[in-house]
Amino acid sequence: MMKRISLAATTLMATPAFAAGGDYAWYSLNDTNFVVLIAFLGFVGVLLYFGVPKLLAKMLDDRAEGIKSEIEEARALREEAQTILASFERKHKEVEGQVAGIIKHAKTEAEIAAEAAKADLKDSIARRLQAAVDQIASAEQAAVREVKDKAVTIAIAAAGEVIAANMPAKDAGALIDDAIVVVGDKLH
Repeated sequence: MMKRISLAATTLMATPAFAAGGDYAWYSLNDTNFVVLIAFLGFVGVLLYFGVPKLLAKMLDDRAEGIKSEIEEARALREEAQTILASFERKHKEVEGQVAGIIKHAKTEAEIAAEAAKADLKDSIARRLQAAVDQIASAEQAAVREVKDKAVTIAIAAAGEVIAANMPAKDAGALIDDAIVVVGDKLH
């Protein structure tokens, strides 16, 4: 409080009227500087009387405390966010590992399926090839049989002509009768 009064006195002495000297009184109510000084000192006195500086200091301290608590809360939120981020990064790495495992497993399964398909295709081709070979052999046997039957028919016809041309009718009749008996025995 003393510092404030000495500051006011120093300010009062440094006025231009005081510096000019002479018969002009620096404490006259006609001097506007003096009136302003008195009003200012009265205003400062009223402020001090009602404790405005303490109120201002308390308001500033409360504001500082509020800012401090907001900073602490922000720091706690930041730490929580960092913890959550680390958790998500760890989970992301785990998921990446799982995805890599799934892809590797899928590739292995695809390779196994491709090998099985190749084996099935080989088996199918082998069966079809064997069926074709069997059909060719069957067709060959049928052709051989048909050729033999045709050759037998032609040979019988040629033999019949040769026999008919060289054999007397009486021998031909006996031969026909023997053939009928042989055929009859074989059919029954």
